[in-house]
Amino acid sequence: MMILLTVFLAATTQDAPPTPPGEEAVAPYRVAPSNAGAQPFSGERMARDFGGQAGIRRIVDSFVAANFADPHIGEIFRNQDAVRLRRVIFEQFCYILNAGCRYTGRDMRTAHTNMGVQQADMNRLVENLQRAMTAERVPFVAQNRFLAKLAPMRGEVVQR
Repeated sequence: MMILLTVFLAATTQDAPPTPPGEEAVAPYRVAPSNAGAQPFSGERMARDFGGQAGIRRIVDSFVAANFADPHIGEIFRNQDAVRLRRVIFEQFCYILNAGCRYTGRDMRTAHTNMGVQQADMNRLVENLQRAMTAERVPFVAQNRFLAKLAPMRGEVVQR
């Protein structure tokens, strides 16, 4: 049994990829599907409801821009690497929506360490995501299913 677990972990985890162009380097970490914080949906419906990878990318671009510009939570994002943030959020959403992506980012607790995210900040972030999904015409039911998938991560992100 231990050998099977070792083989499985070796097949599903790896060292973080090299820093892509335009991104700031981060401390080394292990890449694993579990780092995404949720299991992907089964089937193709959610990916289709979100407009596939192109729609997910537009949602993420709008969402990240809104968070940086938001007068209530923008300060949290001010010192963050926007290029990396866009990439890993796209990968995470794409992976969870089962749209054919692999998540290569850090786990949620590590990624949000020392950011000081409060419950009100998280609520505002969700509102920004809802606006981005609505602008992309993601059906309300699909938005709720996706938010329900993301909701358990709240405990990993909110720190005070």
